[in-house]
Amino acid sequence: MQHTLQLKLLPSEAANDSIINEYIAQSVNTAAENISGFIIHKRSIDARGKQPWVQLTLKAFIDEPFHKREIISFSFKDVSSAQKKIIIVGAGPAGLFAALKLIEAGIQPILLERGKDVRARRRDLAAMNKQGIVNPESNYCFGEGGAGTYSDGKLYTRSTKRGDINRILNMLVYFGAEEPVLYDAHPHIGTNKLPHIITAMRQKILDCGGQFLFEKKVTDLIIKNDKIISVKSADENIIDGDAVILATGHSARDIFILLQEKKIKIEFKPFALGVRVEHPQHLIDSIQYHCAVRNEFLPPASYSLVEQVNNKGVFSFCMCPGGIIAPAATDHNEIVVNGWSPSKRNNPFANSGIVISIDEKDVQPYKKYGALAGMYFQKAVEQKAFAIGGGLLKAPAQRLVDFANNKLSVSLPECSYLPGIHSSSLKEVLPNTVAEVLRNAFIAFGKKMRGYYTNDAVVVATESRTSSPVRIPRDNITLHHPQIKNLYPCGEGAGYAGGIVSAAMDGERVAERIISTG
Repeated sequence: MQHTLQLKLLPSEAANDSIINEYIAQSVNTAAENISGFIIHKRSIDARGKQPWVQLTLKAFIDEPFHKREIISFSFKDVSSAQKKIIIVGAGPAGLFAALKLIEAGIQPILLERGKDVRARRRDLAAMNKQGIVNPESNYCFGEGGAGTYSDGKLYTRSTKRGDINRILNMLVYFGAEEPVLYDAHPHIGTNKLPHIITAMRQKILDCGGQFLFEKKVTDLIIKNDKIISVKSADENIIDGDAVILATGHSARDIFILLQEKKIKIEFKPFALGVRVEHPQHLIDSIQYHCAVRNEFLPPASYSLVEQVNNKGVFSFCMCPGGIIAPAATDHNEIVVNGWSPSKRNNPFANSGIVISIDEKDVQPYKKYGALAGMYFQKAVEQKAFAIGGGLLKAPAQRLVDFANNKLSVSLPECSYLPGIHSSSLKEVLPNTVAEVLRNAFIAFGKKMRGYYTNDAVVVATESRTSSPVRIPRDNITLHHPQIKNLYPCGEGAGYAGGIVSAAMDGERVAERIISTG
C-alpha cells in the first residue's frame, strides 16, 4: 500500500532516513519494518519561528516492494539525415532545450555559439578574475550553456504557466543533475556541477546528428521576401536553415543593434539595475535561523526581500548563500557583477543583487536611441563604474551603512569578488534616482531583517544584467517575428524568460511551434 504524507521534522530528523521511517510508521499506525521505502515529493524549510522545521511531502511504500522514483524518459532520434534543419543562435538553456526538443521530433538543429565550450571558457573566466582581462566573446555571459553555466544553476521559477517545469527538471536529472532538484522548494545545481550537465547535453546533440559550432558569432541575418533564409557568421560563412531561433541571451548587444539597423522591429523592455550586497554568511544564518550558530543539518540561509520606495519596486535578485561575487562584463571598460554558489554553498559569504525597476521614464536622456535607450542607459552606468573603480576589473564598493549615509568608506571588509574592490562613492556611479531608492531600501530591509543593515556588509556596483532591456516581439500564435517569417525570438534575450528554467521552457515552446508547422 502507498501513502502520501506530510511531515514536519527537526533538521536533524529530516537528515535521518530511519527517523523518517519511524514518523511514517506512527502516521499510518504500522511497524517501521513494514515500510520498504519512501520517495520525497517536496522538501522545504520553514524558518519563520525560533525553531526551524523541515517540511516533507512524501510517498511511503508499506507492505509492498519499494519502487524508485520514475524519471521521465526521452526518445532522441537520429537526425543526421533529416531534411528539416533549424538554426539556433545561442547555446544557453533556451537554445539547448530547443535543440533537444527538435531532435525528439526528428529535426536537425544547427547550434551556433559565439563563445567557447565550457572547458575552454574556464581559462577566460580565470583571466577575468586574476588579471582583469575581458574576452568579449568568452566570459560569464557568452559561451556554452549561456550566462547560467557559471552562475550556479538556480532552478526556481514562478513561470508555472509557460511550460512543463517537471519535464525540464527531469531532463536535467537525465543529463546528470542530482534528484533533489525534483523536489526541493528552491532547487539548485551549483556552478561546479552544471558544466558537466551542459557538456552531456552537447554530446547528446552531436551523437544524434545535430550540429554544434563554437566561435560562430552571427553578424547578419539574410532575409528575402520578409522571410529569413540564412545567417552570416563573423568568419563570412553563410549557414542555411528552414527557420532561425534567436536565443542569444540578455547581453548580446550586437544582435540588438543589428536588428535595429536592419529595421527589424524591437521594443524597449523594463529591466532592473542596482548593486550586489555581500554579508558574512554566518550573519545571515543567525538572522534567518534565530541562532548564534547554524545547525549543521540546515543549509546556509538565504533571503528574499522586496520594498516599495518612491513608487519604485526594489527587490533582491539571484541571492547566493555561501557564494561568490563574479565579474560579468562582456566588453572592455565596463564593470558588471553577478553572483554564484557551488553546490555545497560553503563559502563564507552571502551575496545578492539588490535592484530597482527601470522604466522608459528613467531612460529619457537616451531616447535618441529609440528601442535601445535602456541598453545604452545600462551601458553608461557600467562604464562609469569602470571609470570610478580601481582599474582593470576592480569594482567600486562601499560599506552598506556608509552607502546609505553618503559617506565614503575609509576601509572595506573582506569580499569574495576576486578582481578586487575599490572604496568609492557609489552615488557617483549610480543614477541619482537609483542611488536614492537603494539607500532608503537598505534602511527598510534592516527593519525587516534585524542585523542586515550593518557596515560589516559591502555594496558592490554594478548589478545591471538582471534581464534584457530589449524585447524582440513575436506573434502570440505563430511565435515568429511579426515582420519576418521563420525568425523565432526566444528566451531571456528576447524578453520572454528570466532564468534557466523559464528560458528552457521557452526554448521548448518555440521548438514545439516549429514542429507543429510540419
